[in-house]
Amino acid sequence: MIKLSVVIITFNEEKNIERCLNSVIDVADEIIVVDSFSTDKTKEICNSFNIRFLENKFDGYIQQRNFAAQQAKYDYVLSLDADESLSNRLKNSIGKVKQQFTADAFYFNRLNNYCGKWIKHSGWYPDKKLRLWDRRKGKLGGQNPHDRLIMKPGSIVKKLKGDLYHNTFSSIQEHISQIIRFTDIAALSAYKRGRRASIAKILLYPPWKFIRDYFFNAGFLDGYYGFVICSFSAFATLFKLVKIRELHTNQNK
Repeated sequence: MIKLSVVIITFNEEKNIERCLNSVIDVADEIIVVDSFSTDKTKEICNSFNIRFLENKFDGYIQQRNFAAQQAKYDYVLSLDADESLSNRLKNSIGKVKQQFTADAFYFNRLNNYCGKWIKHSGWYPDKKLRLWDRRKGKLGGQNPHDRLIMKPGSIVKKLKGDLYHNTFSSIQEHISQIIRFTDIAALSAYKRGRRASIAKILLYPPWKFIRDYFFNAGFLDGYYGFVICSFSAFATLFKLVKIRELHTNQNK
């Protein structure tokens, strides 16, 4: 049976971290929490568990996740956020994988909870996440704030049964605040890569985003919160494009 390291990144996660830790205790041979100097009770709660608690300056989601994976004692790693937890079915699937690791990496679906409601459409499900892997075969990459696991060519990737639960936002205000923060990060990242936002994109992309998620991805089946999520996704697209254009405009002044 392989040994599994569970790595979790945190910042002010006192309301979530205990649930996350309790969900992985049965499958983890080691648990590492990498914290960005929380000012709430995150550290206190973590230290009540038998884990390794480390503090590291946050330079980006990709950088922090890679740092956490590098601290692991074992090569087989499961990476989580503090607001995520394993369903019983996913926990059982991981337990079976530990007995025979038949792939280089495994992905599973993430089921998101929004203001107390599980969202099963709206472009939010199935939310595939590649989070369990042999760190010798891949590492985190992508563009902040949306990291992704990049495996070496020829790697074998399989799917696990069961959902990863994700408690996203407990209020609409939290969602709005994250949209503002994440679109700042995403726009700057896109700007540095030379991406541009034309007037045509600004006019067409946001409404198409709403139409796709609300109608084609059946967001209407998620009720009121489905409408909110699809609307906010469209606004996030608009904000990102406008911010990219503003960065280029300011550069040319």
